[in-house]
Amino acid sequence: MKSCLIVDDSRVIRKVSRHILETLGFSVDEAENGQEGLDQCEQSMPDVILLDWNMPVLSGIEFLVQLRQRPGGDAPKVVFCTTENDVAHIREAIDAGADEYVMKPFDHETLQIKLQLVGFA
Repeated sequence: MKSCLIVDDSRVIRKVSRHILETLGFSVDEAENGQEGLDQCEQSMPDVILLDWNMPVLSGIEFLVQLRQRPGGDAPKVVFCTTENDVAHIREAIDAGADEYVMKPFDHETLQIKLQLVGFA
């Protein structure tokens, strides 16, 4: 089964994302900040990570930079899910190692398309 880690400080976003991902056949884990996400990746590296930008403790960018430096950290496909929509933010996310980018709020179809683009839907 494909696995996804949702790293987002919003319980509502995690719940909505989990529902979409489970209907697409993913097993889902959740983390409410970047540090918790990194800790979970240490235990088990997911296939896909849905990553929020603005979070306490460790931001999405900080999480991504640290993830990509770890053994096996280059493997997960990372989809940034954020309200930040300007070109500079998108470029920063891609430069840090993100594979795709989706704007909040997103729906089932939008997330499914992004997962198809990274090879996981």
